Amino acid sequence: MKSHGGPVSYDHVSFLDNIWYVFRFHRIHVCILFYDHFSLAFLLEKMQGKSLGGYWSFCVFVECVFSFGICFTGAVEMSRRSPFASWLCAMLHCFGSYILADLLLGESPLHYFSNNSSVVLATAVWYLIFFCPMDLFYKCVSFLPLKLVFVAMKEVVRVRKIAAGVHHAHHHGWFVMMATGWVKGSGVALMSNFEQLLRGVWKPETNEILHMSFPTKASLYGTLLFTLQQTRWLPISEANLIFFFTMFMIVCKVFMTATHSHASPFAPVEDFICPVFFGSVSSGHTSHHHDQHGASHDVSHPPPPPPPPAKSKEELNEGTRKRKAKKAE
Repeated sequence: MKSHGGPVSYDHVSFLDNIWYVFRFHRIHVCILFYDHFSLAFLLEKMQGKSLGGYWSFCVFVECVFSFGICFTGAVEMSRRSPFASWLCAMLHCFGSYILADLLLGESPLHYFSNNSSVVLATAVWYLIFFCPMDLFYKCVSFLPLKLVFVAMKEVVRVRKIAAGVHHAHHHGWFVMMATGWVKGSGVALMSNFEQLLRGVWKPETNEILHMSFPTKASLYGTLLFTLQQTRWLPISEANLIFFFTMFMIVCKVFMTATHSHASPFAPVEDFICPVFFGSVSSGHTSHHHDQHGASHDVSHPPPPPPPPAKSKEELNEGTRKRKAKKAE
């Protein structure tokens, strides 16, 4: 084989050597394009950029409306019985994070609804999921490999919104930064009770703050990381933090969706740290107090004696005659 673009001698080289020769010396553009578009620098730039494109919004809206459709029983009946309430709940699932963030920052909660293209796109997704003939669109988006793609893209957008919320409020103090980033990432989960009211349901025991799901808890921890990064307490660039936290969220959420698991990846760490700093529910001061209180009751208050047996009718009549005889005497 001659070097640098010479002809190939098929007498002395194998088929694999010829393939390598073609890729090496003729510089196939596919390899170059793959490196340019999927290199780490490109991913960092895209994840930190201001706009991901309409197809990202479409995938996020599909995942949000699909989650609304399966989050409670009776979603299809509700869409037939009250289409406007169903549409409004779907819009909360799509834009709930922006509504809460605007309320926290003193802006109009309807500000994001001025984006006509996003509202129309979300409405189209809602209509296709609930009213497409033969449920073709729903069956397509519920196909597991395609659903995993939607889940991964939604996590990319979630991390971007957390970073944008923290950056937007970095002049208002740590608590405001964390609150804004948290509601940006959690979305409608923190508005679950209000969303239930729109569906005619009231379940205060399902409050998301009392029982945090993995996305809500991960958004809280991610907000803390981005707040530390913005205040220069975490020595890492924002682009790198966005990239690594996005990879963590994608891996966890895709794995949980593929295996239909609800176990939180933070559970082992929380089970180790929380009893140290906040105590345990089963071995706290309250249970000890109740145990001592119950023991003192057992010692100082013996069980009452059994009640005397009821008197018969004859005994009652005999007692009445004796009392009358005493009065006569």
